[in-house]
Formats: sequence, structure tokens, C-alpha cells
Amino acid sequence: MTITASTFAMLPYVKQGDIDYAALDYNPDDPEPMPNAMEQEFVVNEILDMMHSRFTDFKTRPDVFLSSNTILCYDPTNLNVRRQPDIYLAFGVDQAAIRRRRIYLPWEAGKPPDLALEVGSESTGSEDTRVKPGVYAAVGIYEYWRFDPSGGEHHGGPLWGGLLLEGEYQPVELTTEPDGILKAYSPLLRLYLCWDDGWPRFYDPATGRYLENWRQMRAAMEAEQAALEAENERLREQIRRLQEGG
Repeated sequence: MTITASTFAMLPYVKQGDIDYAALDYNPDDPEPMPNAMEQEFVVNEILDMMHSRFTDFKTRPDVFLSSNTILCYDPTNLNVRRQPDIYLAFGVDQAAIRRRRIYLPWEAGKPPDLALEVGSESTGSEDTRVKPGVYAAVGIYEYWRFDPSGGEHHGGPLWGGLLLEGEYQPVELTTEPDGILKAYSPLLRLYLCWDDGWPRFYDPATGRYLENWRQMRAAMEAEQAALEAENERLREQIRRLQEGG
């Protein structure tokens, strides 16, 4: 079954009691390493920008939740059993209710996230490959992706994707296309996640094109506006000449 945004109807959010947020401060004995933000931030921000433009209508869709490095809990008896995915995405949820809670609780949201993605860094690479697949599979996250800007130093490979089947992630096929870019297809997103010399891109097989990021879209809009202004100026000049000639 191909899972897409249109597959999901928005689930009701069922709030179950208050949360003591002070109790969620990190325990110094917590085994999860803190991420190296400077090593990851450009890649994380780029993926978030492209996902927001594609799936959340620039953060306006009420039924799509997309976040980065926020708390995902998966044990209703202990909210300190948690992870902070670099990026995670859920369709068919009440994103405003989740944000008001400041924490993702699958039993309140009505479902686990549909996708989680980790960006490799020196401090988190081992956790991403050895621990998180089992955790995310137990949570029920359908797709798990790893993107290593270093090309494999942290994850053992530039790009990896897995689909949850019978409790385990089955690897997605990787291909290197004639353009030299490494690609892997996401059935959930209906896009190829791509590794382009350490930089993330998304390829849409429906259009045969790569998605534009916000910088490219802004540049295209600015170019279009400049062309429109030039055409308006040409028309104004033509009108002036006609008036002078008349």
C-alpha cells in the first residue's frame, strides 16, 4: 500500500491529563547523546524547508505535523522514555493541539509519526544506526531515514531508508542515476530523497524534476517580478512615445 498525505483523515486529539514539563528536563544519566547542532543544522533546515513547502503549505495545514528536535514520547507510563528525532512528520493529526502540548504523545495524537529522519553527526551517528531503528520500529513509525552529509563517516553510508514491515525496517533500494546523484524512493512522500555531494534534495518522479527549495523559489519569484516590471516600463515608454507623437 502506498501511503500518502491524502490517505489520512485528521484524527481527534484526546488530551489525557496535565504534563509536568519540569520533570522532562534531561537526566544527566540519559544514554542518548546530544546532537552536534552545528554539524547538522544546514542539512536539517534544508530538509525542513522543502518538506514545509511540499506538505504543510508553509506551516498552514491543520492536519500535518512537521517538527525538528522536539520531544517524542512513546511510553504513557513514563514521559522520560523519549527521543528527539532530527525531523519527524505525521499526516492526519491535529498539529495545533500537538504544538500546544509542546510534546508528541502518540496516544493523544491518535497515531505515531509516519516518518522520522536523522542527520548524521559525530556525536549521534552510532545512536542513529544501532539504537533508533529498534526504538522507531517499536513506536510504529512507518519510514525511517538516515542522511549522512559526510558520505558515510557517521552512518556507514551516505543515505539509508527503511520501511516498517513485520516489526522491522526493510531497506529501501538505493540507485545512482546518470546525473550522479544517489536516490532512494519514499512511498510515503512519493518522492526520492537524494544525496547530492553531501546536500539533500528531493526528486519528484511525477514531474521528472527536483523540488525547488525556498531560496530557488524566491529567486524565481524575484526574476519573475523583475521581468514584469521591465515589461511594464517598456509599455509605459511606448505609451509616452505615442502621446508625444500625437
